Amino acid sequence: MTTATLAQVRSYDRSVQLLLANQFTINLGFYMLMPYLAQHLSGTLGLAGWLVGLVLGVRNFSQQGMFLVGGTLADRFGYKPLIVAGCVLRTVGFATLGLVDSVPALLVASAATGFAGALFNPAVRAYLAADAGERRVEAFALFNVFYQAGILLGPLVGMLLTGVDFRVTCLVSAVIFALLSVVQIRALPARGGDDTARKGRAGAGEGVLAQWRGVVRNRAFLLFSTAMIGSYVLTFQVYLALPLEVRRLGGDGDFGTVAVALLFAVSGLATILGQTRVTAWCKERLAPGRALAWGLLCMGVAFVPLLAATAVPVPDGGAGRWLLAAVPPTLAALLLALGTMIAYPFEMDTIVRLAEDRLVATHYGLYNTICGVGITIGNLLTGVALDAAREAGMSALPWLALLLLGLGCSAALYGLHRAGRLTPASSSEERSVRA
Repeated sequence: MTTATLAQVRSYDRSVQLLLANQFTINLGFYMLMPYLAQHLSGTLGLAGWLVGLVLGVRNFSQQGMFLVGGTLADRFGYKPLIVAGCVLRTVGFATLGLVDSVPALLVASAATGFAGALFNPAVRAYLAADAGERRVEAFALFNVFYQAGILLGPLVGMLLTGVDFRVTCLVSAVIFALLSVVQIRALPARGGDDTARKGRAGAGEGVLAQWRGVVRNRAFLLFSTAMIGSYVLTFQVYLALPLEVRRLGGDGDFGTVAVALLFAVSGLATILGQTRVTAWCKERLAPGRALAWGLLCMGVAFVPLLAATAVPVPDGGAGRWLLAAVPPTLAALLLALGTMIAYPFEMDTIVRLAEDRLVATHYGLYNTICGVGITIGNLLTGVALDAAREAGMSALPWLALLLLGLGCSAALYGLHRAGRLTPASSSEERSVRA
């Protein structure tokens, strides 16, 4: 992390600094455990493949499916209680994953860890947006730096601990979340949610439904959320299509393992070193809508190196095959990271602007749910395309499809920007700025 980045962090209020440190710690604790959970379930506990998939799927569903609930609760009861509750629940869930071996208990623990994320994720982003004020874009750029740093360091720590015993990994992760809970209870200032949502507590059911109806009627927000699905499908390929391509060409041995690790290292380090500079450059020269469109365009273009590589004959072995297996996916990972650096801070800021500073956590919750559903469908279709490409001998098919997805979503965002749909009506006087 650069000196300039740390100086920028110090320029914010204590609450923002704590939220950034919290997000690093949350990702550290999460990613030191989750990459090794499947092996623990199938190897140490000897569960069948479908049961491993069920346990992991329950965690994902309980998080993606409950984001809207978490955001709604944050707006009604305040951001801090939901952040603390999520960390406490994850403490219990991760400790349980390391101490139990029965399938029902594992399912409950997995669901708890997922629901914990649904509780604190919208609340953290809404809190950060509120306390950063006019410097939201820069704050979310820093947020992404700390976010990626946790992802980068977590698996390395987890690898060392899991080498001793996976249960040690679970318990250490649980201790991290327990300490984080205590720090937030003592040091994080209370921050209320939306006044309108809090007034609706008395009529709980009616208040929540009215809250949701208000968000769903925000047509500009829904159009934006739909257009942004592509960004999440594309960036997720660092975990799906790119490692599969490395393994397909490089094999499952040591080279494949190192090359896959290189994908994550390139992505994380590029963000840590370049995010604040990229954001400053974009904010000075581009309107938010144009920055979003350029970000999605960069994500789509990320698959051009892989598309071009399909025109190259695959060597039988040696350095040529290793280079073909490693270089195009690594370039793709780097371009995906750049596209995310361009888009992410403006993406988070746009949600707040479209929400017009009302029910911000609820908007973040619904946004995460929409994009989560999109990721699931997109990954399913990507997997189908990869299988079909191999069977039909059309290796370019998945990369062409992902390129077109990026181009299409970029065009959609630019169209929304040109139509003024990314700026709420109450701020119409701002639409001409850097158009």
